[in-house]
This record gives sequence, structure tokens and C-alpha cells, in this order.
Amino acid sequence: MRSTLFSLLCSLSLAASPAVAAAAAQRAPPTPVAGATEAAGERIALWPAGHVPGESPPARGLHVVERSTDPAQPDRYVDQVDAPWLLVHAPTRPNGRALLVIPGGGYQRVVIDKEGTELVPEWVERGGYTLFVLRYRLPEPGRDREAALADAQRAMRVVRAAAASRGLDAEDIAVMGFSAGGHVAARLATGFDSPAYPAADATDRLSARPSRAVLVYPVIDMGAQAHSGSRQRLVGQDADPASVHRYSMQEQVRADMPPTLLLHAADDRVVSVDNSLLMARALAAAGVEHELHVFAHGGHGFGMRAAAGSTTALWPEIAQRWLHAPTRIQTPEGRP
Repeated sequence: MRSTLFSLLCSLSLAASPAVAAAAAQRAPPTPVAGATEAAGERIALWPAGHVPGESPPARGLHVVERSTDPAQPDRYVDQVDAPWLLVHAPTRPNGRALLVIPGGGYQRVVIDKEGTELVPEWVERGGYTLFVLRYRLPEPGRDREAALADAQRAMRVVRAAAASRGLDAEDIAVMGFSAGGHVAARLATGFDSPAYPAADATDRLSARPSRAVLVYPVIDMGAQAHSGSRQRLVGQDADPASVHRYSMQEQVRADMPPTLLLHAADDRVVSVDNSLLMARALAAAGVEHELHVFAHGGHGFGMRAAAGSTTALWPEIAQRWLHAPTRIQTPEGRP
């Protein structure tokens, strides 16, 4: 392991190079744009006010940051989430299916647009899905590592409790997660019945199991293939082997988890495609119905902004066809 002094000297040496400095400036995040607001939509609090498990009120106020200077392509995120909520996007002609959406953000923020609002034309207006987009708690000092899982479990139960009144099928509520949100979705798919918070009301007696799981360029591993930022914030770079195992989702796969679809780009340089490959192997070994689609190009975080005309841009159609396709029916003996 390099010493701090050695790392500092290397950093100073690299910074002295004009080419490296210019490249670093291009990679630097844009300056936040003032006046950012949360996306429009019906807002549903996950928990009664002041009763979020493990949180001491008062909750911090809404904090939204805009990173884009192009009004046509907003790039907002929310952080400082102490009182999680769902943002609902309901179609004019619903198909009766609900989808719990968990955007990414490296466990540092929850992105709003390309993995949230931009789903609306394709998924809501054309597809007829009712989207429940989750604003979940992020890892912070003193916060339980199970907070995001607790929020996902509660969200699934809240959606299920409201299904009948919204004309939705309570048995057909899938989850779709992106990047670190894919890690949260995988935690829900593998740990839907793991107590992540104390039950408090009738909603908490409902099942938190999704009918299906769609994982888009997901963070899966906390070991050798980990996304360093997600690992650092969730378990720490020096996490003990037990924690690495517990939060590596390929190690938590179980035979009774929901059917799972994995979508990833081979040229993803942020969250290696090996994350999805590890998960697919574990699903196959456990006999869980699944599909894996690896696109040649797309990088990380393409969301609803994959290049027009690319095969990667077909991912929403692939996902919707998969969500509508019948799953394998098992006989009592477990044979197809």
C-alpha cells in the first residue's frame, strides 16, 4: 500500500503536467446551478412524520442540486435525505402494473432525471406503468447501514398497500434500480424478508418481496469488483471480510428471490460489467430465473440517454417485454 507521502508526491507531479491538469478539469463536476427544485409529481412520505426508524427529528430540509446549465437536459440530484419519500408518476391509461424505481448516485446522492423523470415518456405515457420513484437514505456517520434497505422494504409495502385504490395489481409490483440504486434493489430482492426495521403498523405486515427485479448497471460486489465510492460510503475501504460478504449481493442470492433482469454495458468504466456477470453466475447456480444483457457500448449511467440508434437504447423495450413475459412455472417437485 502506497504511503500518504508517496501519493501526495505523485499527485503534485501529475498536477504539474498541463495535459493531465486539462483532463482533470474536464472530469471535474460542473458548478451547481442555483434554484434547483425537486421533480413534479405526487409525493408520499414513507414513514409518519418524526418516526423514521433510527432518525432523530427534526429532519433536514429538502436539498436539491442542479449540475446542468442546459434547461433541456437537467441533471439534478437530492441528498441529505432524512425523511424518505416516494414520487409518483401515474399514467393516463394505466396497465395495472407498478414499478418501484431506485435511482443511483454512488450512495452519495440520489439522482433525479436520467434515472427518474426521463423514464416518464417511455414508461408512463407509452408503457402505462405507474412509477414510484424512491428517495432513500444515504450512508452517513452514525446511520444504520440497513437504512436504504429499510426504505426500500417500506416503499414496497407502501405501494402494495395502495395498489387496490390505484387500480394496480398488488402481486405485480417490480423493482428497478440503477447503479448504487441497483445495489439497493438487489438488497431488496435478496433480503425482502430480512427485518431491517421494527414493524409499526398494518403496512409493515405486508410482503416486501418484488414480483421481479430489473438491475441496470448495478453495483453488486463489495470486494475486488466494487465501485470504490459505493464501497467507501457503505462499508468503508477497510471493511472486514464479513461485511464485504454481507453487502456483496452475489453472495446473498437465494432460490426464492424474484426473477431478475441484468442490463450492463461492457465498456462501463465506473461500475465494471463484472458486477452483473458475478450476479448472473450466482443466480444461475441458485436456479433463479434471470436474463443478462451486455451491450458493447454505453459506458456508465446511460439511463434514458443512451445514444440514439444504438442497441443500448433498446434497453427499455427489452425490460418492458421481460416484465410482461410469463415466468417459469414450477411443479411441486421443482421441475419446469
